[in-house]
Amino acid sequence: MDVKRTLRVTNPLVRECMAEVLGTFVLLLFGCSGAAQVKTSRETKGEYLSANLSFSVGVMSAMYLCKGISGAHLNPAVTLSFCSLGKVPWVKLLPYSVCQVLGAYLASGLVFLVYYDAIMEYSGGNLTVYGPNETASIFATYPIESLSLTSSFLDQVVGTALLLLCILPLDDQKNSPAPSALLPPIVATVVLGISMSLSSNCGAAINPARDLGPRLLTLTAGWGTEVFTCYNYWFWVPLTAPLLGGVLGTWIYMVFIEWHLPDLPTDPLVDNLANVEVWKLPPGKEDVGEWKLPPAPEKEKIEFKMSSL
Repeated sequence: MDVKRTLRVTNPLVRECMAEVLGTFVLLLFGCSGAAQVKTSRETKGEYLSANLSFSVGVMSAMYLCKGISGAHLNPAVTLSFCSLGKVPWVKLLPYSVCQVLGAYLASGLVFLVYYDAIMEYSGGNLTVYGPNETASIFATYPIESLSLTSSFLDQVVGTALLLLCILPLDDQKNSPAPSALLPPIVATVVLGISMSLSSNCGAAINPARDLGPRLLTLTAGWGTEVFTCYNYWFWVPLTAPLLGGVLGTWIYMVFIEWHLPDLPTDPLVDNLANVEVWKLPPGKEDVGEWKLPPAPEKEKIEFKMSSL
């Protein structure tokens, strides 16, 4: 207990940031490890679906891990969207985002160490972004060569908007919310669906931290500045487009769905009239109501006896 008291963090924001670091770390550890296994084995130990499933399992595991402390945003686009709704104070946007990028960076570094020999064997010791033996895409996302910046920007906006549009109703008590314990697998399934349908253009980052953290790792681990300059400085697309897409998807949900849902009951005496029984009192007295509660045992002179086992 003394150790717990010593190590327990009392500052709520610090606790939440720690949770976001660890949650995003777990997400990227699953995801980048899956991508590394598929690529370095030349698809003999996994394929396209394997990498997508790895990220989805990472989302589910990370949400179960830190949802109780920080809400498991794991994505600056999600944090920004919640800030725009007033669900999260704006002061938390920058700390959450920095911690999410940090978690992604640390996870990518661990994946690089775990798969170092395999990566070097696959690439022939030449860490590159281009070519048949490129390995940068194990970590960050990159577009196909025929894709324009405009199309890739739209791709990321649509993917992230779809993410927020699909996850917001899951926790909306006025809609048809999912049970809290089932939120992680449902969100993971949404992420899997987006990955399976919107990743061929440029990898479906839909998360600035998921892309920037690993990209910074490749910058410092030997791939060099090419990870930022390649494809006409494409790196800014997965960094900015998901932020716009997340807010867009959030407000599409608000305008088309949330604002049209019936308000939740606020006063049980007014909104639950079916539970109220009204009766007449002697003349001169007003009608009053009484909750239909089961009779108290002491009033009914009910005796409770414990049966012998």
